[in-house]
Amino acid sequence: MPEFPIRKIALLNEESLHDGGPAPEQPRRRAAAWAIVQNPFAGGYSAELQSAMDDLKPLGRLLTERLIAMLGGDTALIDGYGKGAIVGTAGELEHGALWHVPGGYAMRERLGASKAIVPSAMKLGAFSASLDVPLGHANAAYVRSHFDAITVADPQGPRPDEILFVLAMSIGGRVHSRMGGLEVWQVKGEDGLR
Repeated sequence: MPEFPIRKIALLNEESLHDGGPAPEQPRRRAAAWAIVQNPFAGGYSAELQSAMDDLKPLGRLLTERLIAMLGGDTALIDGYGKGAIVGTAGELEHGALWHVPGGYAMRERLGASKAIVPSAMKLGAFSASLDVPLGHANAAYVRSHFDAITVADPQGPRPDEILFVLAMSIGGRVHSRMGGLEVWQVKGEDGLR
């Protein structure tokens, strides 16, 4: 069982009150929570990685709970999500892929009816590397109003032998979304697409 000791947890909470046109009825809210952890696979190659996803499940649940609390605690309002990882330079991109199950499933399970795939981005990076974490609607991937990203960066990491794992959630679509396509009120939430 590899260990992923946490060195740091950070939170980002945003409210968009205006975006150049009339003020929305409700502010658009986005939040991200990330942890910088030791990468037990840094500096070498390991053929078997998949079982380490189980070791990261508590971290996925912890960051999910922090996000829900930041967004007011009402999971019925949270309708967008995404995830990502920045792997320090002594690691490999596949170490970031360890986050798919523990990060994505933690959010989906806690948000209840979530059907859509959790958008994801990962990359190798050094101190202060930024990552645009993609956001999408939690129940229907074709809802264009929820296509977005939230940028995260940490001036203290990741160090070469660390990974920054991040989760993000949102309430509402882009302010002044008007690009057509499937609207939130049309979501059936049956197959994760529509």
